[in-house]
Amino acid sequence: MFIATLIAARGRLADQDLSTAREKLDAAGCTVSAVRWIDAGVAADLDFTGDPLVAREALEGLFDATDVIVQGAEGREKRLLVADMDSTMITVECIDELADYAGIKAQVAEVTERAMRGELDFAAALDARVALLEGLDEAVIERCLAERVTLMAGARALVRTMKARGGHAILVSGGFTRFAEPVAAEIGFDRAIANVLEIAHGKLTGTVRKPIVGSDTKEKTLVEALADLGLDPSASMAVGDGANDLAMIRRAGLGVAYRAKPIVAGAAAARVDYNDLTALLYAQGIPSAEWVTA
Repeated sequence: MFIATLIAARGRLADQDLSTAREKLDAAGCTVSAVRWIDAGVAADLDFTGDPLVAREALEGLFDATDVIVQGAEGREKRLLVADMDSTMITVECIDELADYAGIKAQVAEVTERAMRGELDFAAALDARVALLEGLDEAVIERCLAERVTLMAGARALVRTMKARGGHAILVSGGFTRFAEPVAAEIGFDRAIANVLEIAHGKLTGTVRKPIVGSDTKEKTLVEALADLGLDPSASMAVGDGANDLAMIRRAGLGVAYRAKPIVAGAAAARVDYNDLTALLYAQGIPSAEWVTA
């Protein structure tokens, strides 16, 4: 049994839309056994048997600004979340914002974009960008955190709701601990893993402590957390937007590309293009009345 979840970004789904979705699945050779609202007008489930890839293809694009997540019904609610930070749990790329204080944002942002699209080696690209920040005053980090870093909508609700229901949450970032640690604490993650910017005499040295936290670290963190918690891989969810998130997204029980680069969106089992991070609660069948934000 599979579940197709429809999540409307502007809350415009109607009963007739669910009938239309059911007809689409029937026409695609899938047999729908139940249709129900999670939150009326916003999110709904269709239980079906058949090919999940065919079902996803049939439903994507059917309704305006509506995300579609198709997955197995068993083990739908997850017990482990491993998440990227930049452009996933927060709205910015921290290294680009630091570069702005150094007057070189455009130069650095171009490299960031190419690395996230998978066009450049992540570690080499990070070293090259951090080298450009040599001599930047350490105080700029706290200023950047205060002035530029904003939590992604739904981040708190996602993490705090999963934890309140017995889940575990880890933030793993190819960014920097000076941002990841306070962001993780504010959202409610159990811990944060990220790169360490090296600093001497109150200035950035232009180097990052090795080994660099990249794709391998993210995947390893997921695998080790599953083992530590005694969980089956199907009990995990990974979410990210860049090429360095692909390995953990592919390894997780539900791997989600969140407003992601094409290479990630095309490879992930699920993607969220229109909604905020609370879509990942709807994907687990959790209605808004049960979300935890405080």
